[in-house]
This record gives sequence, structure tokens and C-alpha cells, in this order.
Amino acid sequence: MPVIDHLFSIGRIRQAVWRFWYPFLTRRLRSEAVLFLNYAYEEAPPMNIPLTPADEPNRACIQLYHHVATQVPLFGKNVLEISCGHGGGASYLARTLQPQRYTALDLNHAGIRFCQQRHHVDSLDFIQGDAENLPFEPNTFDAVINVEASHCYPAFPRFLAEVARVLRPGGHLLYADFRFRDGLAAWEHALTSAPLQIQRTRTINAEVLRGMSHNSPRSLDLIARHLPKFLHSLGRDFAGTRDSRLYNALTTGELTYRSYCFVKPA
Repeated sequence: MPVIDHLFSIGRIRQAVWRFWYPFLTRRLRSEAVLFLNYAYEEAPPMNIPLTPADEPNRACIQLYHHVATQVPLFGKNVLEISCGHGGGASYLARTLQPQRYTALDLNHAGIRFCQQRHHVDSLDFIQGDAENLPFEPNTFDAVINVEASHCYPAFPRFLAEVARVLRPGGHLLYADFRFRDGLAAWEHALTSAPLQIQRTRTINAEVLRGMSHNSPRSLDLIARHLPKFLHSLGRDFAGTRDSRLYNALTTGELTYRSYCFVKPA
């Protein structure tokens, strides 16, 4: 079976992953306090951003958030993160980039409960909600952050329209995700057709592969201890371990990972 058919090729499968896989992981990994569900990022030479001892174990995942979010200044801004997972990125950005308000939204009820119990930052709020039907008024946010989640959305253009609706004129979408080769044209068409302007884009396959390699031993340990054996292959693909089909797809170019900065026209 081609790797594109393994996980994300059919909208029905994407929806099943979104509805069932993430809550399942939240329940399984709660005892480990796994704060990041995204892949990772490392430059050459290494980024070496300063981190607290508590943040250091998640360095590679944090660096992906740092790369995406620092494309524009967020100090004093009203920021929305869509699909915040277990909230590690939201907590890091709220603490270090000092937005005025950081709202983090996710569809996963269990994940939001975990975030509310785990992360306590004065400017940070977690709410449950749908990326394709955002519960906010138009022109509310200065920036929207979306890291490695949109491949699961059943109607990606609808998500982009919602982002444009809630952004203020001149606001930014700071975005990173991947697509397989036979979904690349549709992805690019949706991005260029959105009511947003692309300011910059970068292919970050090499940086994500370095991050995956860094995280692989820990991910394999978590999979072995927390997932039933029949889910190990799926877990390795989800985590991007060095022996996974997703890692190999990124290596060969079957999978493309990019970061973007968009602006809403004034």
C-alpha cells in the first residue's frame, strides 16, 4: 500500500483520526505529561534558543513552534492558536513571546481538559472548538497560529476562510504543515485561493527530519509502553520515528513539510 494511502489520503480517515486518535492518545499519555503532539525541528547549526530546565526535554518540538511563531512579533498582540493539542506550544509561546492574550483552541475535549489542568499562564486560555467553525467574532485576532494540524481537517478551504474571518486587517496566519505528493496541488491551490496573501514560505523537510531523529528514542519508548502492539506501526507513523513510513516519505520527497506566513489584506 502506498504511504499516501496509509493515513491521510481519504477525508473519512482524516476525520476518524481527528475524532478518535487524539482523545485516545490523551488518555494513554496523560501519566507521561506529553505536552507536544507535533513533529520537531532542528537547524544546522543548531538553533540553541535559551530554554528553561522544564522546557529543555521538549526542545525539538518547541523549536518548530518557535520557527513558525517568530515570523512576526507577537508581543502585546491578541493571538489565537487553532488545534493546540496538549498545549505545550501555547504555553511556551505565551510565556516567552508575551502576547497580550493567547487563546488556544482544540476539537479534542479530553485534550482541552488536560491543557486547563496542566498549563497555568496568566495570559493563556484554552477552549474547545472546531477549526472550521471558529467561535469568535470577525476581526478579533492579530495573529493565528496553526502547527501541523490542517492535514486532518475535512474541509481545508473552510478553515482558511474562517482564519481570514477572525483575523484583523493586517493580521497574520503563521502556519506549518505537510502534504503527500498527490495532495500537493490541491493544498497549494487552496492556499493561493484563500483571502490571505503569502508573505513567505519555506520547505523545512531537512529541519523536521533532524527533529524527528532527535525525538525518535523517546517516541519509541512511549509507543512500546502505552500503545497495544497492533497500534505500534500507526504510532510510529504518527510520531515520525526513524523507522516509520512517514519519516521515509519525508526523506524521499513523497512528503513535503512547509512553513508559511500569510497576511490579511488591510
